[in-house]
Amino acid sequence: MSSFDALRPRLAAAKPVPPAPGLLETSVAVLLAPGPAGLEVLFIRRAERAGDPWSGHIGLPGGRRESGDAGLLDTAIRETREEIGVDLAPGALLGALDDLAPSIPSAPPLMIRPYVFGVSPRPLAGTSDEVVCSYWVPLDSLHGARGSAKVSVRERTLEVPCFRLPDLPEGLVVWGLTYRILNGLLPLI
Repeated sequence: MSSFDALRPRLAAAKPVPPAPGLLETSVAVLLAPGPAGLEVLFIRRAERAGDPWSGHIGLPGGRRESGDAGLLDTAIRETREEIGVDLAPGALLGALDDLAPSIPSAPPLMIRPYVFGVSPRPLAGTSDEVVCSYWVPLDSLHGARGSAKVSVRERTLEVPCFRLPDLPEGLVVWGLTYRILNGLLPLI
């Protein structure tokens, strides 16, 4: 049994929430792949863009649901293809994690559904107008990487919990929704 097969039933307990009126529906793809040191997760670095509250931050491929998307799973698949050029096969879906909303009051009013995919072999992730680079990081390295960091969000500096990873360039940390998504995933692995 692969680690992907073992993860599927654990993800079956996720609690999708019907979207509340006025919330933007969004989804992300958590890509897991076997690597030299065990399972790895793909992080992206968002492009610097004026008005984007996550400009330049580390995140996961994903975005807002569009009218042509049949559902949030389609959104995660489409956004992954658009942002990093990776086509996710339907059989790669392992499941979903619980829906989340931003905890920072100045963030846009949205609900995010994280979908977890198991891909093998590890795909080559490209770049786009929205993504400047990507990083495959061993999941095991997250366990001892918790800390805190000061981040700037809409002209405010906040002290936030984060993962400080040696695989990321100096000064970049995994925080916010991405941090919370990975915190929900790690106990299931």
